[in-house]
Amino acid sequence: MTRQCVAYFRVSTDRQGQSGLGLEAQRDAVKTFMKRYGWDLVDEFEEVETGKGRNAQAIRPQLAQALKVARQKKAVLMIAKLDRLARNVAFISNLMDAGVDFVACDMPDANRLTVHILAAVAEDEARRISERTKAALAAKKARGERMGNPQSHETLNAPRIAKADAFAESMRSTMEDFLRRGLSQKKMADELNARNIKSARGKSWSVGSIQNCLRRLG
Repeated sequence: MTRQCVAYFRVSTDRQGQSGLGLEAQRDAVKTFMKRYGWDLVDEFEEVETGKGRNAQAIRPQLAQALKVARQKKAVLMIAKLDRLARNVAFISNLMDAGVDFVACDMPDANRLTVHILAAVAEDEARRISERTKAALAAKKARGERMGNPQSHETLNAPRIAKADAFAESMRSTMEDFLRRGLSQKKMADELNARNIKSARGKSWSVGSIQNCLRRLG
């Protein structure tokens, strides 16, 4: 019997979501795994979130939806790599208790103990990187070197932000119609692409660009 899965893709910043950085690699890994082992795809979800902190699962709506569909369809949640979910042991533990099995394409034979160990190692690595970065910045400040860019982030990005806000406003009626119809973000993207409407960056719509537009509309 063919096994069914729900694919979950995640990038950790808006910039990655807009550029597609990392998403194609994740998609390729999942497609290759499915073809090799004969899995069927039930649905897929794409998240553009930082997802930091103990409440990481709660602030990832697409992950919550992916878990819901996986439970309903009795499917497995499939991810390209473990670190696409989190570098946090508590988060991994909560996910594993959610009543949904999951498989990471980079380690399909991992058991619960293996997953906990790898998550702990990833969490420790992230902590060490953070400590080294803070130490380097403190040393730079102690030497009297100027910190950061002389121009503020807001000033440098003001034209781009204004343009993106204006584009989102032009899409307000369309997005409100989609929301009234109860469309998923993936179906919103599919419908806009079918209409040959381009995103703010002049490209095809993705779940990430839908999320960015909705976020700007409040």
